[in-house]
Amino acid sequence: MKYAIVIPDGAADVALDELDGKTPLEAAAIPNMDWIAGNGKCGSVANVPPDMPCGSDVAILSVLGYDPAKVYTGRAPLEAAAQGITIPPGQSVFRCNVVTIVDGVMEDHAAGHIATEEAWALIEALRDATNDEEIGFYRGVSYRHLVTIKDPAGQAHTTPPHAILGRPVAKHMPSGPGSEVLCDLIERSGTLFPQHEINAVRQDLGEDPATSIWLWGQGTMPRLEPFQARFGKTAAVITAVDLVRGIARLIGWPCIDVDGATGYIDTNYAGKGAAAVAALDEMDMIVVHVEAPDEAAHGADADAKIHALEQIDQHIVGPLLERLQAEGHDWRILALPDHPTPCTVRDHTHDPVPFAMAGKDVASVVSAPFTEAAAADSDLHISRGCELMEYFLSPG
Repeated sequence: MKYAIVIPDGAADVALDELDGKTPLEAAAIPNMDWIAGNGKCGSVANVPPDMPCGSDVAILSVLGYDPAKVYTGRAPLEAAAQGITIPPGQSVFRCNVVTIVDGVMEDHAAGHIATEEAWALIEALRDATNDEEIGFYRGVSYRHLVTIKDPAGQAHTTPPHAILGRPVAKHMPSGPGSEVLCDLIERSGTLFPQHEINAVRQDLGEDPATSIWLWGQGTMPRLEPFQARFGKTAAVITAVDLVRGIARLIGWPCIDVDGATGYIDTNYAGKGAAAVAALDEMDMIVVHVEAPDEAAHGADADAKIHALEQIDQHIVGPLLERLQAEGHDWRILALPDHPTPCTVRDHTHDPVPFAMAGKDVASVVSAPFTEAAAADSDLHISRGCELMEYFLSPG
């Protein structure tokens, strides 16, 4: 039996005026995902419990069959796991975004999707200016980096930068026990970065300046049961995002690297699809995560979101379907976002997402496209996202 899961991150949305009242999923040409929904089962699943942070950290744990209420310790530890970072006793690890703050307002959580080399040069300048052995800086990808800080900083209340786009940051600075060191680092970077030569070049090129860091998502390392021991299947993941890489590493999955996979709308969709097809030679299951729809929605760019969905359908879902249908093995395929990211709010929401699955012993009840409306009209609704994996893998 072969299995494939495709996760178009943040794909679920709401009706948009600029799309004549359609959602991006309804407006996109996605014949392969529509085929899965129409020839299999379509329903909805709630991947984020209402009392937990609404992000891919919680949602992806659910999608992969782990109850976030029992195992979640924060986003940054999952990204640290991807890099093989050991968190020293008495310290917490934080996600460190390089961001754009203009006149006190969070304009861009990603500083124009700054190149890794530029972002890291800025963080190195901050590290040198800080010169504190109890604060560790770790290089990530693009705007996404990590910082370890001695507790009680881990007890502070922090806010994701993508949750406050277009809002003043003053009301959302770290607060509570241990927040002083976090605020000091953010404020120090806000003084240092605008004067750095990298920003002079970025401004000359008309790019968003990288004005500050933003610290959030802290925690300590979780312990997760290996997936093969839990479900009896071998699996691998294809993703450009450290968060997903980290979860994979913690559950014993290999991560397949793809040249040109960026975690943005310019990612190598065809390369991911080809790698996914090849992985089925060795693995029982392949999971392909694509960040592009989420990034487009954070930018309130419905056209870019539609483009990303169409690329995922053509270059990833299509080749996987073709391979599975041509195989001598029995098979199943599942497509679903992890959480909604409506273009209207530019942030994640707790609402259920549509899912569609097809393959062996998955009978079609009502033929419908892969849309939020079709999922809502279905009689198949899973209230605890962590139960979907068992449903997907169960025989009959």
